[in-house]
Amino acid sequence: MAAQMGAAMEEHRPVPDPEVEALELSLLLEAVAQRYGFDFRNHDRAAVKRKLHALMARRGLGTLSQLQDRVLHDAATPGALLRALGVAPASMFDDTEEAIQLLAVAEQCLPGAPLPKVWLADCAGAEQAWTAAVLLAERQLLWRTEIYATVPSDELLDEALSASIPLEKMSAYQQRYEQAGGSGRLSEYFHLENGRLVPVPQLKNRITWAQYNLVTDSSFNEFQLIVCRRALPDFGPLLRRRVLKLFRDSLAVLGVLGIDRELDDEACIAGHYCQLVAGQAWYKRMA
Repeated sequence: MAAQMGAAMEEHRPVPDPEVEALELSLLLEAVAQRYGFDFRNHDRAAVKRKLHALMARRGLGTLSQLQDRVLHDAATPGALLRALGVAPASMFDDTEEAIQLLAVAEQCLPGAPLPKVWLADCAGAEQAWTAAVLLAERQLLWRTEIYATVPSDELLDEALSASIPLEKMSAYQQRYEQAGGSGRLSEYFHLENGRLVPVPQLKNRITWAQYNLVTDSSFNEFQLIVCRRALPDFGPLLRRRVLKLFRDSLAVLGVLGIDRELDDEACIAGHYCQLVAGQAWYKRMA
């Protein structure tokens, strides 16, 4: 019913003047940056506008100015806006091809390091991190590897730390796990707690969660593997270059970067990498 009402609102919403809406969007993003410290001003405007229109439809709002008023004066709206503009939550093994590639790459770049570190930048929630951890456990790589999973807000951090899996989803997850090359029982990595499944301590303790803003924060460690495949598509050109430089500064020599698409002429950045497999956006950092 809510979805139908939102669709009806979207259908009957007056077509905005493009110049006025562009101004409204700039003012809204400026307000979010100034008031809450989350900077979406250099994100791709078309992607931002599409996500905000969907949020407006769900809230029954007709203009971006109305949304800005809610963001500044309604305590519940800022969290909803940050969620709408962020990376959509992942479910376990929801991209089996990516999981297969991640495992192949991890087997190349992690074994040679004494204490390997993996960074899931702008992680798409707990289940993306759990997927990576299970994959590493499959090859006995997890037990000496530290996974750093970062999210842009404290709200998302709290969600990741308290996440669990409903029992009824495990059968579908098991099938996707097997499609990604899993050879055991996925349920062995989880145990029952209050009627839902949570990671066993041996897996959960290998993941360090933190709030981290790709737009404003600086490099905080050196990693053998950095994965950011879901957030980058929404970044504008300037922000994308900034984040790629951040990843280069955070990646160990011979470490691997996994991103959303193949590097082209990203200034001088592309010259620091060699592509591992043609057609796949996995890159080894060269000396």
